[in-house]
Amino acid sequence: MAAHPVAPVTRRRGLTEVRAKSTPPADPERLTTHSRTVHDTVAQIETRSGQAGILATDPAFWRRVRHAALLHDTGKVAEGFQQQLLPGHDAWGQRHEVLSLAYVDILGATAGWSDQDRFMVATLVATHHRALHSASSDSGGKPALSQLYNEHTDWSEAFSLAPGATPGQPQVQVTKGLHGELLAWLSGFLSMDPPLGTPRGPSLAERSRLLLQQLLDTWRQPVKPDQGLLAVLAQGALTLADHAGSAHVDLQTHMPLLPDYLNRLPYPAYPHQQQAATTRGHLILVAPTGSGKTEAGLAWAAEQLSTMPGQPRLVWTLPYRASLNAVRRRFERDLVPPPGQRKPDIGLLHGTVAHTLLTQSTDDDCSAGTPAATPTAEQARKARAQAGAMRLFTQRLRVATPHQLLRGAIAGPVYSSVLLEQANSLFVLDELHAYDPATFGRLCAAMRLWERLGSRVAVLSATLSKTMTGIIDESLEQGVTVHEAPQGTSPVRHRLVLDEKPFDAPESIERLRTWLREGYSVLAVTNTVNGAQSLFDQLSAEAREARPGDPYAALLLHSRFKNRDRGLIEKSLLQRHPERHPDEGAHRGGLVVATQTVEVSLQLDFDRGAVDNAPIEAVAQRAGRVNRRGLHPDGPSEFRVHRTEGHRPYDADAVDAAWSALTDLDSQGSDTLSEQDIERLLAHAYDTPWGRKWEIEARRSRDAFTAQFLTFTDPFHDRSEFAKALNEQFDSVEVLHRDDADEYRSLALGKKGDPLLAAGLLIPLRYRQLKQYQAEFDRRLGVHLIVGDYDPVTGLRPPSEPETIL
Repeated sequence: MAAHPVAPVTRRRGLTEVRAKSTPPADPERLTTHSRTVHDTVAQIETRSGQAGILATDPAFWRRVRHAALLHDTGKVAEGFQQQLLPGHDAWGQRHEVLSLAYVDILGATAGWSDQDRFMVATLVATHHRALHSASSDSGGKPALSQLYNEHTDWSEAFSLAPGATPGQPQVQVTKGLHGELLAWLSGFLSMDPPLGTPRGPSLAERSRLLLQQLLDTWRQPVKPDQGLLAVLAQGALTLADHAGSAHVDLQTHMPLLPDYLNRLPYPAYPHQQQAATTRGHLILVAPTGSGKTEAGLAWAAEQLSTMPGQPRLVWTLPYRASLNAVRRRFERDLVPPPGQRKPDIGLLHGTVAHTLLTQSTDDDCSAGTPAATPTAEQARKARAQAGAMRLFTQRLRVATPHQLLRGAIAGPVYSSVLLEQANSLFVLDELHAYDPATFGRLCAAMRLWERLGSRVAVLSATLSKTMTGIIDESLEQGVTVHEAPQGTSPVRHRLVLDEKPFDAPESIERLRTWLREGYSVLAVTNTVNGAQSLFDQLSAEAREARPGDPYAALLLHSRFKNRDRGLIEKSLLQRHPERHPDEGAHRGGLVVATQTVEVSLQLDFDRGAVDNAPIEAVAQRAGRVNRRGLHPDGPSEFRVHRTEGHRPYDADAVDAAWSALTDLDSQGSDTLSEQDIERLLAHAYDTPWGRKWEIEARRSRDAFTAQFLTFTDPFHDRSEFAKALNEQFDSVEVLHRDDADEYRSLALGKKGDPLLAAGLLIPLRYRQLKQYQAEFDRRLGVHLIVGDYDPVTGLRPPSEPETIL
């Protein structure tokens, strides 16, 4: 079947010479090799996800994905694409996936596919790099196919004649011989006879036009939610297979968590751990800090693995980067490596870097080329991005913040693979209490979606209110088992003292100095980074004098450090203040000043604690770092809560509700902070106007997030603006100090660059702080550049005001 009436050409190319990639430079990958690799990779993905959840409702799902994988890059056979892969050649300027539609049309007709099979395979092929429709005239993303190809397109010029064609000697994009070779190879791969040629058939350009128009017309209108979700998941399967095939990375099959995990513990399991290990389905577990919640969550996950299809993934989520790093190191230490390895491979879903890698890995050579030497650098960057992106997917056990998971709702070529990986998975939401009501509601919406994808959820916390438990339960269709650790699981560990004076009052500072001089290890937790830095400035010299020769006598931890500096601080912190052993002495010495970054999953232990008043869950979690297991030889340790003059970064009513609950407990004559006391504090705080408002806001956010992000009724419209809205709703962004721009450029974009290596230079900020730090977005680096005073010991401070004569 001819693509176009054959004309004389200056160069005849055989199928073995057709390349899919410009890399590796010595022998670029052939189109047939790449197509076969991506097709075969689909089988790995199917083994992982199987027929879980909604996937089981579409028996044709995986067959269509395999066909799309075989055909997705066939348009690269075009001479324009082949020429642009050569050093110094201009970009072709057309989308290869649009020309690939012609081969979907031909092969579908030859193989006798149903209209729906042909339509869905074409949909996946067309959308593996670009959206079909833009959501608005200026969505901020790449132009959609409907913007690139419309009534103004000269299809013959775009896909029939090659670049440089002249009226006297036109050069066709696909010669008759090459076209026939490709059809023969595809037909052989599918074990069928090749189609019979006829010069009177539609040209490849015309077939592409007609099929693309059908896709644009059909997907322009909203579809049913289940239909849209299945389409996005299929798109995710194809893009994931394309990522893996391009990077030549196999998906790991080893699960570091073994089925007999609970039996491997070096101590007799607690009752709540045993209950978790025998629970099938969704779980809510409430247990005191230091009583083995993490082990209970792993025991629950081990039980689920034996009762789910395929190869489920385990995703462990925590609210703070510090706790992510800590739990990753803990899993590397405690879980089982694959044969021949020293430690298990635990994935870490980075925020900004993950976004960069995923975005770059979906670029393709149609848009990469510009004249001269630039293509080589761009192609190398893309190859590194594809390899890096696969490190976000290959492991079966990963740790992440919920923000990265919720990005799957953006879907599209960039994030549909993230969404697919949430099918047939286990999600452990550790310390779910730490989120504001809006984020909590979004996570409940995500739980509902995960359940539709055949996944299961466990929620772990030491401070989960009945209000939260109720909202989680109503958000899930299937039953939720709730286990609470028995009273007495943890001994009384704290002597509670309420202090009306703020942290920075002279009396408060002097008390901390006295504790340090007496040899106690002291944890001081403030609500703001500025407050932590100021307190550290006042106390660090005293702490070092009290512990001469101790390099870790004074440590400061908050969110506003470079990632690599914070990693070193966390490591030092865990080494210097580990959980106490029964035979230890009373005085450890040392000072740690921190913000809420120490509240979850850091196994720390201090002799004394003083904290800013905060939402009641935060207060209880801060107490959990003091006399963690109740082993201090002096008995319950003093834990002092200071009344705050402000409320930032928390809701003022939440802080007031906590103080009301604490003073009510104190008025009852209780000077301890037991498990029963924490239950009473939670009940009191949530039975206030603030608590009732919190409940309303959580449900409203859950339902709004579902309606805005999780319906998928327009699955192939560009959702770039959703990504921006999601980032702003989470109020979180990673930035780069201007002084580090050259090093970041070298690490991320250099000859052997890798954005994951460059991530160590990034600093988390809130969106609303960008102006304060004079942020400007660098499109080449993909990050905001900021100014400010940075020190590896104290972190980032706002830029100093320039001196003036006044």
